[in-house]
Amino acid sequence: MNWISFLRQYGPIPRNNNMYDESIHGAAKRANVSPIAFEHPFEKRVLKLFSRDGSPVSTILTGTAGDGKTHLCRRVWEMLTGETTGFDAPYVHTTLVFAGGQTSTIHIVKDLSEWAPQSGQSWAPQRQALLERFCDSILNASTDDIFLIAGNDGQLIESWRRLPGSENVSRCRDIFERMLVDNRSRLPGINLEFLNLSSGNSSELFDRALDALLAHDGWNQCATGGEREFFGPNCPIRHNYELLQTPLVRKRLRSLLELCDHNDLHISIRQILLLLSNALLGHPDVKDCLMRTSDVPGVIEAGTISKGSLFSNIFGSNLGESRRLGLEVFEYLDRFRIGNETNNHIDDILIFGDADEKYKKHFDLLLGSDPLYGADEIFRTAQVQYVEGADDTDGRYKPFLDQLVSKRRGLFFTIPESQEGELGLWDLTVFRFAGEYLNKVLPALRTGRAVEQPILARLIKGLNRIFSGMLVTSDRELLIATSISCSGAKVSRLLDERVSVRPRWPERVEIVLEGAVPALRVSLTDKIGKSLVLHLVRYEFLSRVAEGALPGSFSRECYEDILAFKSQLVSAVAKRRGQFGESRLEHGLAVRLLSLDDSGNPLEETIEVANV
Repeated sequence: MNWISFLRQYGPIPRNNNMYDESIHGAAKRANVSPIAFEHPFEKRVLKLFSRDGSPVSTILTGTAGDGKTHLCRRVWEMLTGETTGFDAPYVHTTLVFAGGQTSTIHIVKDLSEWAPQSGQSWAPQRQALLERFCDSILNASTDDIFLIAGNDGQLIESWRRLPGSENVSRCRDIFERMLVDNRSRLPGINLEFLNLSSGNSSELFDRALDALLAHDGWNQCATGGEREFFGPNCPIRHNYELLQTPLVRKRLRSLLELCDHNDLHISIRQILLLLSNALLGHPDVKDCLMRTSDVPGVIEAGTISKGSLFSNIFGSNLGESRRLGLEVFEYLDRFRIGNETNNHIDDILIFGDADEKYKKHFDLLLGSDPLYGADEIFRTAQVQYVEGADDTDGRYKPFLDQLVSKRRGLFFTIPESQEGELGLWDLTVFRFAGEYLNKVLPALRTGRAVEQPILARLIKGLNRIFSGMLVTSDRELLIATSISCSGAKVSRLLDERVSVRPRWPERVEIVLEGAVPALRVSLTDKIGKSLVLHLVRYEFLSRVAEGALPGSFSRECYEDILAFKSQLVSAVAKRRGQFGESRLEHGLAVRLLSLDDSGNPLEETIEVANV
């Protein structure tokens, strides 16, 4: 089956040439199938920049490997020339007459890594001259030469660092670094559009890639192919394909990618296609751990259909550990620890649900209803050994413990939305507040509504406990506390300021949207304030601390981030005092000592030291 063979190339095999735009069209032609194609989120914007109706402007496409830079360069070439060939060289050029009669030469460097010399080698004179020409054109606003240059962010800066120095080259390198760091697409006086494709949403890329994959006409060939047992009722590839079409499965997988975005973990198009290919075809017992059509009968005969489960393949369980964690998308998804985290209710269902009436309804719904990936023969055999076994001296429980990991992963994608709270869906991940973050915080901010007060109160309690180093229960005001030694001490009993959480002019504490990410904003005046960006990890950390836990798996980095935020607030308080002429040294030094009553409520004692 040509389609399955072609789809396999997108997966984690030793030579996945189809993952690169340079070879995908040739590979698709040889297989006589169409490539997986969808409109890149930046495509309209890029094509408009080179439209005859627009104004000529040079453009840089940057981002991580696999973000679609070369593909967009190809689309520009096809639009300008009307040709689908002639784009194979690292550098191509053509002419374009823009509105108003301006004729420009369009230069396309589709891959800077091919254009720049290898480390330690000198630049070819004509290549060096072309990039110098590019620098001159964007700084002098020349429209005779318009450039489209694609390069990974690291490669871009490194190429300009190695480019022999001139004033314009140095200026351009500084401009590129500034635009990268500040995520700017334009700067005044610079004739350049700078597009960082990694700033796009992984979840949006996932939607487009999945739609294109599921709608591909190759699946029609599978349904009518006629191979023995392939795409039949027991075929794991068919079952995975059908599961990916399920709205709930799709929503849960998309949620994970959206949460990656909110942890500053961008997943490229290349990695998303790798994930989807592996999800459909993964199996640990076949060559390269990806099934061919000819593998399906053997998998069915061996009774190992469940080893090809979509729910395990999503996390790369069909691959060896080093191979799995060496792939960016699986390393990111592994951080959720899905399958390794659980709660007692879920494990009781998995272990005793088939025999205990208390759990049987859930067991039948979640596992019994899926004979391929649910309570199959492998699971039931291991379950009996575990329940009836006396000890584990010979490791007899390991098969069942491995099965528990697999089944928990399946439950994450199949627990109905109506039972998420009852069963504790997000207890299956290390981010137990992720559902709240997705379903309450982000939607409220995106629609201009305030986040629910109990959520803000919990975050304030978490901040107070870290700021003071004490088990504060107060959540109505933010306590900015320091110590004699430094603001970063573990226990801080010198109260510097109380900031009311309830709006009280000129103070306010609120959760706002900064860019696309939530942030906790503390305003001391209309012009003095500081923000703490609430990435998912920080949100989880503060929520766990507020509930009395200190999760060690990510606490050190978050703890230091929160203390740095406290230092910023201390400086902001001092700035406000200076601006409004407030003084704490009129007749002596007043020290406010912070303590707690038996219920954790903050108490304040003022000690005055007179000047002598």
